[in-house]
Amino acid sequence: MFSEPEFWVAVAFVILLGVFAYYGIHRTVLKTLDHRSDRIKAELDDARRLKDEAAKLLAEYKSRHASAEREAQDIIESARAEAERIASEAKTKMEDFVARRTKTAESKIALAEAQAVADVRSAAATAAVTAASTILSQSVKGPVADDLLAKGIAEVRQKLN
Repeated sequence: MFSEPEFWVAVAFVILLGVFAYYGIHRTVLKTLDHRSDRIKAELDDARRLKDEAAKLLAEYKSRHASAEREAQDIIESARAEAERIASEAKTKMEDFVARRTKTAESKIALAEAQAVADVRSAAATAAVTAASTILSQSVKGPVADDLLAKGIAEVRQKLN
């Protein structure tokens, strides 16, 4: 038994344990392990707390994101409705403008047409009076001719104008 190395290893181990016990190493090791355990527990608690805070922040940001998306969608719909309203107003104004221009052009055309008809009538009357006076002056002579000529000219003027 004393010649076996395992025995001497066991004796050395027991002596080492005795020295450790005498100097209180076991208390120091246990304190260190307790401190380490406390530190790990505190780190785990901090990690849990940070995880909960991160989850709350994530939920808050998701809520803000959803709110921002709804707001953006509302703005887009509002802008689209406003654009359609403006386009409708512009179309109505353009139709009114075209209608007024058309009416103005038609009235100018009617006025020009009436003026042209009046000018043609005036020219025709003048030509008829001139022709009638020429024919009557050549065929009828004397004071009767002058009287007939004056009456005819007056009648033609009255009828043509």
